[in-house]
Parts: sequence; C-alpha cells; structure tokens
Amino acid sequence: MRILPAVLADPGDGPAPRVGGDMTVEVALAVMAGARVGSLLVCDEDDQHTDSVTQAQLAMVRDGSSYTDRIRLRDVLRLRRAPGAFALSR
Repeated sequence: MRILPAVLADPGDGPAPRVGGDMTVEVALAVMAGARVGSLLVCDEDDQHTDSVTQAQLAMVRDGSSYTDRIRLRDVLRLRRAPGAFALSR
C-alpha cells in the first residue's frame, strides 16, 4: 500500500492524498477519515495520477450488496468506466 505526498486535486478542495489503485475500499475510507479529506488521487505503478475517487463513491460501493473487503480502488474505477455499468458518481 502506498500513500504519497498530498497534492491539490482541485484548487478549491485543498490537498488530497495520493494512493495506489491496489488499496482496498476500507483502507481508502480510513485514509480519507484520517486525512479529513473527501477524495483521493489514485496513481499508477509509476506514481502518475490516473483518476480520483470520492468518499461518497466509495461509501456507495461499500454499502452495495456485492461488496467484499477485497474490492480495490482499481476495481471501483474499472466499474465506473465500464459501458452500461452502474454509475458511481452523481
């Protein structure tokens, strides 16, 4: 699990921690709670920012009927991008 230095996700949001896509949803929610932020920047193996997730998106996944503690951020992002998949963002 990698937690990288915080950077600005959106100039109005303040710093968001950068994490790897291999992080589980539960750990990501804990990181957000500890950092008191509402989003995380997801980075690839080269530490390049590839996407972001919000607390609301992860809470929706966690509260879903198919949730397991093995779901990782990359799985959430893949689902969000899949054509015809349930939209995680509102």
